Amino acid sequence: MIHAALQAVDAPPALHIPPVRPEREYALPPVAAQDVQRQLPWFTQLRQSDGFRRTLVVVGFLLLWELAARLHNNDLLLPTVGQTALALWDGIVTGELLVKTQISLAILLKAYVGGAFLALVLTALAVSTRAGRDVLATLTAMLNPLPAIALLPIALLWFGLGQGSLIFVLVHSVVWPMALNTFAGFQAVPETLRMTGRNYGLTGLPFVLQILVPAALPAILTGMKIGWAFAWRTLIAAELVFGASSGKGGLGWYIFQNRNELLTDRVFAGLVMVIAIGLLVEGLIFRTVERLTVRRWGMLR
Repeated sequence: MIHAALQAVDAPPALHIPPVRPEREYALPPVAAQDVQRQLPWFTQLRQSDGFRRTLVVVGFLLLWELAARLHNNDLLLPTVGQTALALWDGIVTGELLVKTQISLAILLKAYVGGAFLALVLTALAVSTRAGRDVLATLTAMLNPLPAIALLPIALLWFGLGQGSLIFVLVHSVVWPMALNTFAGFQAVPETLRMTGRNYGLTGLPFVLQILVPAALPAILTGMKIGWAFAWRTLIAAELVFGASSGKGGLGWYIFQNRNELLTDRVFAGLVMVIAIGLLVEGLIFRTVERLTVRRWGMLR
């Protein structure tokens, strides 16, 4: 009897099997066509649209501009929005403003590509070797605080009166912000991704292009936008100081020349063109790249 009790104690407990519940199917009501086509009210859609909200900001700025111009009542100092629009339209129809814009953008594109390439080379060396990291840190500490327009006199001595001087100044304004942002993005790449690349045998430039660049793309795009903004405003300032390049002046020269002739409405028309190009590049190029890459990959909100 004691033996039977010990066997009962040592016996494993019986498994508790829960009861099987019957399956149930619920039939959903049919969806009507009008329910599928139902959308938010139009005013709600407009309120949630980024383009609409930014348009309101631009409209508010134009209203303040028009109000200030009418209160001041001096076309020589501050033309109205209508006068500026007429001058802008006249410059576009005659082709003068478009030619000036084309000259400036051609110079900017050459310098931007050169600066981006140089920034990528410096950053690749910085993440690959300790000597490259020291070179990048020292050069950025020395040259990044130096205003690009301050190098224009030296550029004129070295390259003469031509596009070379402007390109040299613009490359200086592009390379350092792009290199700093790219290197910061590379430094923020998780160690797991780095280990994955090393496990696949990637080293040197293939490691940078296949592992670091995709992971650091948000920071790289930020550096590209900052470099573009620095280069664009440096170009306009250099053309205001330097004037025409090889007998051809860009938007900055257009603004400076009309200022000398006291054509204030055309000066504002040139400024509006500068702003419009900045908005176009930001909204059409950079935002499209972000939407197709980092936003689509879930790397940016």
